[in-house]
Formats: sequence, C-alpha cells, structure tokens
Amino acid sequence: MERIPYDEFGFFPENAAEFGLPYDGPPAVRREFVEVRPGARLSALAWGTAPPELVLLHGGAQNAHTWDTVALALDRPLVAIDLPGHGHSDAGPAGGGPLAVEDLAADVAAAVRALAPDAAGVVGMSLGGLTTLALSALAPELVRRVALVDVLPTVDPRGAAAIAAFVHGPERFDSFEELLARTMAHNPTRSESSLRRGILHNALQLDDGRWVWRYARHRGGVPTEPPADADNRYEALWEAVSALTVPLMLVRGMAAGSVVGDDAEKELLARRPTARVEHVDGAGHSVQGDRPVELAALIHSFIP
Repeated sequence: MERIPYDEFGFFPENAAEFGLPYDGPPAVRREFVEVRPGARLSALAWGTAPPELVLLHGGAQNAHTWDTVALALDRPLVAIDLPGHGHSDAGPAGGGPLAVEDLAADVAAAVRALAPDAAGVVGMSLGGLTTLALSALAPELVRRVALVDVLPTVDPRGAAAIAAFVHGPERFDSFEELLARTMAHNPTRSESSLRRGILHNALQLDDGRWVWRYARHRGGVPTEPPADADNRYEALWEAVSALTVPLMLVRGMAAGSVVGDDAEKELLARRPTARVEHVDGAGHSVQGDRPVELAALIHSFIP
C-alpha cells in the first residue's frame, strides 16, 4: 500500500509556475480555527500578515485551497474560509439533511467577525456565492462589496446535473489513480498537475489505503451544489439581491459547465441595473480553477 505524502503548503511553487506568476518564496499563509458554535469550529487559510482585505468562500464539495492561485495572483491579505462540513471545518448543526444557506451564513458570520471584520468585500463561488447573499441579509455590516463567481439564485439545471453526478459519485476509491481518472474525466480542460493538487487538498487517504473526499466525512449533513431541483431551493435569495445596497459583481464562466444562464443574468440586471457583469471565456463553473489570473484581476479591480 503506497502512502502519498501531503503538505498543504507545499504546492505554491507549482501553482505559480503553471499560471506564469512570479514566485519569490513561500507566501505567509497559516491555518486558523474559529469556534462558531459550542464544540464546532470553522477553519480558514489566512494569507498575509496585515488585516484581511478580502473574504473568499468556495463552492460546495470544495475547500479553501481552491483559491490558492487566485490568492497568489492577488498578493493581498485575505482569508479563505472552509464552509461547514468542508475542508478542515466541522460539520454544520446536527439534525441531518442538507443545510440551508442561512445556516452556513450564520457560521461564516462568526468566522468573519473573528478573522476579517473590516474586509472590503466578500467573494463567493457557487455555494459560497449563495452563502454570501445569505450573509448580506444576516450580517450586512460584514459585507461591503459582493462578488459572485458563476452563481445566481436561479441555477441552470444543465450544468448543475453534471456537477451533481460527480459530487454524488462513489464514496470511496481504491487508489489515488482511480480518483484522479474520475476527476480528469469531469474536468477535461484542466491540467493533470492542477487536478492532482486539488485532489490532495480535498481528499483523505484512509488507513487501508483507500481514498475519500473530505466533504464526504459529513455526507448527509452537507449541501451538495449546485442542486438540480426543479423548484430550485435558492430562488428566495433573489430578494437578498434586490435588498443589496453595496456594489455587486457577477463573474460568469462562458464555457461548458457554467450554471448561470442568460435568463438569470437578465434577472440580475433587472433587479440591479448597476451590477457589474463580467464574462470569462475559457472558464466553466470553477472560474478560479480555469482562469485564476483573470479572476484575480477582476476581483482586484472591483474591490480596490
């Protein structure tokens, strides 16, 4: 049985090299934990030594390391939070069943108050974006600008179905190669090295040598996303969009896999005519993985 070593802070040179970013040595990154409920902690990656200027929230079945290349390109102090039940964070409130984004937002609010209370903006991808909208309603004082990455409250079922099929795949894999092959089939435009890094950040090797996704530790209590529900459980968040009083930007992937359709974009602009909308060619749903440097430039221009 081969044990594959894992150093979560050891891949930054690869991230930088793959996307042509300058690299002068290891960045200042540390893992932080915040108790958000009695006996439950959220984990976050804190980048830099100055007070965080940005809060980054990943998508469902991902983790804070999905932002690594974006963070390197931004070169700004920020925190990237593991949502409840993801990465190194504990699960959400007990009781079973998918968590509502309001539950996620409550935990995230506690973490933001502890780690980045003065952040200039919150960037949320997919489930993280929906959580950002819920956070803006729950704790508007923590949300000064909103950047949504390939998500709106109405989810395109075509892109959602493919993602749901991948997320709801096998709970265990006999080898790393089996897990890598499945991930490459789901992400045919991404490099193998990029996907290897992503898997090592987002999966665990068990004592018997098999592999499981980190988010699967709490399967049943973690919302999978984007959902393919016909009635779309997130439609109510349109009211949060309408209620926003801060600047809003949508970054939409224009390649296959995006879950934002033209009708949803039109609805956004009808509700928020001043919203900034950016289309990123060559990016699917995970814009931060497909076009991280371009996304970093958009974030930097929107949240100065």
